[in-house]
Amino acid sequence: MTDNVLAQAPGDDCCKGVKHSGEPKGTIEKIAGLDTYIATPSYLAAGQPAKGVILFYADVFGPLFINNELIQDYFAEQGFIVAGIDYFLGDPIQNHIDEDGFDRKAWISKSRAQAREHEPKWYEAIKKRFGQETKYTAVGYCFGAPYVCEAGASGKIVAGAIAHPSSLNESHFRNINEVDSAFATEFRRRAEDILVEEKKSYHFQVFSGVKHGFAVKGDPNVENERWAKEECARTTVEWFKRFSK
Repeated sequence: MTDNVLAQAPGDDCCKGVKHSGEPKGTIEKIAGLDTYIATPSYLAAGQPAKGVILFYADVFGPLFINNELIQDYFAEQGFIVAGIDYFLGDPIQNHIDEDGFDRKAWISKSRAQAREHEPKWYEAIKKRFGQETKYTAVGYCFGAPYVCEAGASGKIVAGAIAHPSSLNESHFRNINEVDSAFATEFRRRAEDILVEEKKSYHFQVFSGVKHGFAVKGDPNVENERWAKEECARTTVEWFKRFSK
């Protein structure tokens, strides 16, 4: 069976967007040798348990970009421990946006190789730290989408969500368990056809008037972009709550 491409590799829109402002509440820790953003619910200090752990697979700007840190903090406020892996090893795309002669294709290839090498060890370290029986979910934006699908296919997570994904083939959708995603109409419809054929549980959201990357880098000063970004985060965490009981 031909494994057709449904979401292309990261392109120009992936590298654009508005930088947000705010004060991150999480911490940066080394887990399996990788910088990892850790956000935790404030009530953990009172001895109450978290609802579960969200694995955060960032877009090309990385988990330590302020926009992504604030999203992770939001998920933590909803009762989850959040762990964001830096598979870019301190070299996200914003280090190169204004660089003359930057070879984005080579950077993506390098970053994919790093993720393939380090993510499995990181995941095992996360499980060791937060518990084998803990319920894990995962969210992936753009570059991070394939890792959510792969985690769903391998049974690592109880539910997953992706937004404006890149680098996805039909097989990613045939193998996953749960998905919440938004991407190009033609391929989104094909992905939904596959999910129906495979009898998967799924939920799609489609937002008008926004571009690829809106869920991370939408302009908060534009009402529609702000609403779409906030609604995407809200429904993602509500989706996870369903499967983390």
